Amino acid sequence: MNLELGKESINKLLLKYSIPAIVGMIVVSMYNAIDRIFIGHIENIGAIALSGVGITLPIVTILLSFELLIGIGVSTNISASLGKGNKKHAEKYLGQLIIVAIFIGLSLVLGISIFKNNILIMFGASESSMYYAKEYIDVILIGTVFYIIGFSLITTIRSEGNPKKASKLLIISCIINIVLDPIFIFYWGIKGAAIATVLSQIFVFVMAIHYYTKGKSNLKLRRENLIPDIIFIKRIIINGLPIFFMQIFTSLIQVIFNNSVKIYGGDLAIGALATIVSISNIFLMPVIGINQGSLPIIGFNYGAKQYDRAKKALIYGTIVGFIILSLGFILVLLLPDKLISLFNKDKELMDISVQGIRIYLFMMPISVIAITAPNYFQSIGKVNTSIFLSLLRQAILLIPLLIILSKYFGIIGVWLAQPVADLLSSIISCVFLIKEFKNYNAMVEAIE
Repeated sequence: MNLELGKESINKLLLKYSIPAIVGMIVVSMYNAIDRIFIGHIENIGAIALSGVGITLPIVTILLSFELLIGIGVSTNISASLGKGNKKHAEKYLGQLIIVAIFIGLSLVLGISIFKNNILIMFGASESSMYYAKEYIDVILIGTVFYIIGFSLITTIRSEGNPKKASKLLIISCIINIVLDPIFIFYWGIKGAAIATVLSQIFVFVMAIHYYTKGKSNLKLRRENLIPDIIFIKRIIINGLPIFFMQIFTSLIQVIFNNSVKIYGGDLAIGALATIVSISNIFLMPVIGINQGSLPIIGFNYGAKQYDRAKKALIYGTIVGFIILSLGFILVLLLPDKLISLFNKDKELMDISVQGIRIYLFMMPISVIAITAPNYFQSIGKVNTSIFLSLLRQAILLIPLLIILSKYFGIIGVWLAQPVADLLSSIISCVFLIKEFKNYNAMVEAIE
């Protein structure tokens, strides 16, 4: 693996590592999308039930943020350790993943369970949607620890050199969810959708643990590495903070969005937002997959002082991401009603969603730069820059824009905030990347 990352063509490496990661992230996005598709078509209550699930979206994003904190934090350190030829340290990080995931997972379940009602009200729940929100999230919380451990390990499976295995596990788990969803929803309604999701997550957990204990993995989970080590845990957290902050502020934005659309569009507008986010994630998750696939490539080559190869991995990945998001944008422009009807065919919900998706995703192709730049700086160890660029798009720009534009333009202003933030953050990210690349010539001269 080490020789491959340092010598193989960047294009071939991106294909090998990113395609499985793209498939994996699409599967991740499909987990919630599939639930919403089936829930939205429940007879008589589909539209309001979809809004109830939309209320829980910030909670699901919070769970995802901690999973990515651990998974990306561990994977970054594993890649760097393997790049330096230190397999012992790589396995130590793998063991610490389990410790951190259990602690964080149990803490999240306890905290959310205790303050659940207040949290859901703060996130935009009304008397009509509260019941469905609680029905869904109560079951999702049961699988939290399994989810965080299993999906964090999936990320490390890619970093240790087996991206195909990671994708295979995710695809099978998604199929399990698809098969079980309609069956369980028939018997238990919205709760059944959550049960199907949790069972598919437990499958990932069991198979990932088996892979690292009895499977053909390059790294192994060893008992001696399951003792907490503050130094290693701190490194995991530091390297996972950029993606963590990005997702946490995504959750915060979802809360603000939920409350804004509720004010200007009512409960159904929350369902519309959930639908729009689900559709956008189908296109955005492949870009996140490219980020995950390029992470070990960039990290290894930067660590080996092969700066040109690290830069190429970013540029090629950004180009592919731009193409993917452009295709998604074209579909949104031409077939918004077809995409939205997958989730629900209620006329009022459809009208709100069609208007929203065309505005909300208007700058989607350009946003690729704002997504890949923080990942690049994270991969090369410049965590502060990565965090700043992540916050720039998800908080520093978006929150003020959302508040100001919604005040003056109502629901249209709510939808408009995201594309404006995407454009501005992408321009600023370009400035940071250009400055970074200019430093490489001086670094190469110093080495020579």
